[in-house]
Amino acid sequence: MANTNITSELVDSLLAGRDPKTVFEQDGLLDELKKALAERILSTELDHHLGQQEEQAVGNHRNGRSQKTVLTESGKLELSIPRDRHSRFEPQLIAKYQRRFPGFDEKIISLYARGLSTREIQAHLRELYGTEISPELVSAVTDAVLEEVSAWQSRPLESVYAIVFFDALRVKIRDEGTVKNKAVYLAIGIRCSGHKEILGLWIEQTEGAKFWLRVMTELRNRGTQDILIAVVDGLKGFPEAITAVFPDTVVQTCIVHLIRYSMQFASWKERKMIAAALKPIYRAENAEVARERLEDFDAGPWGQKYPAIAQSWRRHWEEVIPFFAFAPEVRKIIYTTNAIESLHSQVRKAVRSRGHFPSDEAATKLLWLVLRNIAEGWKNPPIVWHAAKTQLALQFEERFIVHS
Repeated sequence: MANTNITSELVDSLLAGRDPKTVFEQDGLLDELKKALAERILSTELDHHLGQQEEQAVGNHRNGRSQKTVLTESGKLELSIPRDRHSRFEPQLIAKYQRRFPGFDEKIISLYARGLSTREIQAHLRELYGTEISPELVSAVTDAVLEEVSAWQSRPLESVYAIVFFDALRVKIRDEGTVKNKAVYLAIGIRCSGHKEILGLWIEQTEGAKFWLRVMTELRNRGTQDILIAVVDGLKGFPEAITAVFPDTVVQTCIVHLIRYSMQFASWKERKMIAAALKPIYRAENAEVARERLEDFDAGPWGQKYPAIAQSWRRHWEEVIPFFAFAPEVRKIIYTTNAIESLHSQVRKAVRSRGHFPSDEAATKLLWLVLRNIAEGWKNPPIVWHAAKTQLALQFEERFIVHS
């Protein structure tokens, strides 16, 4: 049991004459304690303020109290705020113009990050806490997140990333009076230590070499000097842009995306069998053997039934080939650590009920909050990274740098 200074006698005294059922209700014992503690802290803050030499020199002293209503996680709280004669006291617990108790904003942001709209948050707080807030207040609280987003998007990055996954998902955003399908581009970097981090998110209506060149330049300006392997799925203009900024990077088409694209031609019950038929291609010892197995697949029953599958692999073959230069341990990271797709599924879950976002900023707020929650669970490198790290160090030599 954890040590506590709250004695049984004190608890008995607080509960004396009370209905235990009301202790946790609004305006119950917990709210009374919160009010008493807040007012005691504010009074102590004023004592400290008046004890400063400059305040004593001008003869400043207490000058009564003013009433203030603040919103808390459990409802409204009426506080008696002490004042000083010269109005120079600046409370730290509840600032002069602050109307929400510490922790209340975090509650709103937590609900917003779970995909609730501003009006749904309003209804939720009314139902649970009897607290009436406006949708505008919810927007104001969540707008404060944009400053954190800006700082996060411009934060310094690692100098070297072993692997970076680039991909996009589509969301509906209102723009110039109409709802448009816009792409949200994400980048997940795996450091040489094996730890993952989200490097950034970018919202763009169209992709192309100029856009990707801007993204690559941004990553370089934030401190990244080298990317060993970039895994990407047919993003227009990407190979040219990344090699213009990081000329030594190996650009690799995402094998998982090729497999998933192949599945689109088949019925649901056929997909498992087609996936098994494709496995010999990407598990081949080298590119030559892989090409032979692709031709075998094309000549086989599934290739004959769905000729578009082999055609799609041939179209991307030049971007597939680098894959076979990697050791099996590294290949496994690339085609089974489908980090971007896992990320997308969690993001889609949060945005599914939204319909569309009113602006790019609204989409950015929610997406960043969701990404932040996901990234908090990334504590350790994947188990397979230990073996892959050795192979990457052998293949890339001095470019593979593990920071302490």
